[in-house]
Amino acid sequence: MRCSEKDGLMVMSNISNDIRIAVDTGKVSLGYKEVVRAIENNTARLVIIAQKSDKERIADIQHLCKVSGIKVIPYEDNSVELGAVCGKPYSVISLAVIEQGNSKILDY
Repeated sequence: MRCSEKDGLMVMSNISNDIRIAVDTGKVSLGYKEVVRAIENNTARLVIIAQKSDKERIADIQHLCKVSGIKVIPYEDNSVELGAVCGKPYSVISLAVIEQGNSKILDY
């Protein structure tokens, strides 16, 4: 079953809301280096990657997650938008959820 554009926006909105709640109430690592560190230390439970960003870094993170068995959620916008969702005044290529806090981010 294909999602309509309206449904796609609804899902993106829900993911964005849960990302913000996880950032505010849980524990997350932001940025390429911190996410790689969380994956290597086996503390990341979920990784979110901005799809409209550096393809080489995206591939590196996806490979590490595949090897480590960590679920990856693609964020269908750029790193500036992901940074804004996280409440940061800078771009964020990826984030690792360590503790979900009050969000339901691990349910995706």
